Amino acid sequence: MKRVLKILFFMIIGPGSVIVLIPYLIISFFSPPDYYKIVRLQYIGIIPFLIGLVISLRCFYDFISVGKGTPVPIDPPKKLVIIGMYRFVRNPMYIGILFLLFGEAIFFKSFVLLGYTACVYCLFQIFIIGFEEPMLKTKFGKEYEDYCKIVPRWLIHLSKNK
Repeated sequence: MKRVLKILFFMIIGPGSVIVLIPYLIISFFSPPDYYKIVRLQYIGIIPFLIGLVISLRCFYDFISVGKGTPVPIDPPKKLVIIGMYRFVRNPMYIGILFLLFGEAIFFKSFVLLGYTACVYCLFQIFIIGFEEPMLKTKFGKEYEDYCKIVPRWLIHLSKNK
């Protein structure tokens, strides 16, 4: 139960604010008056949004079931997660979040939200290179280094791994 509460807290505070709160504030502040006029083409944004949602939920599941931890920094995985989508790319959870944001930008016809998505990508890149990867190398050693040699950081690698 305690772990479930940690996960819910992380989902609300972390991705919840990046995916829901900040985009809502951006849309509220920068939207043109016809914000509520939905055109059919906007519904295309639902596709990347749903792809991002599926990717993110699968990654959360893998962290809990295989990693025996959570994406929450105070309860990180005890085991390196290299199954599921992590076989093809090292950062599928971040990719899922970017898909969610891209879908929102399309749906809400917001270039500002698209710019926000680009900024989030840049922040992810800085965080991954400056903090996450060094921490994973320290925690998992050679296992993580070997994984990095096989699986790319951002571009999906579709050949069979392991």
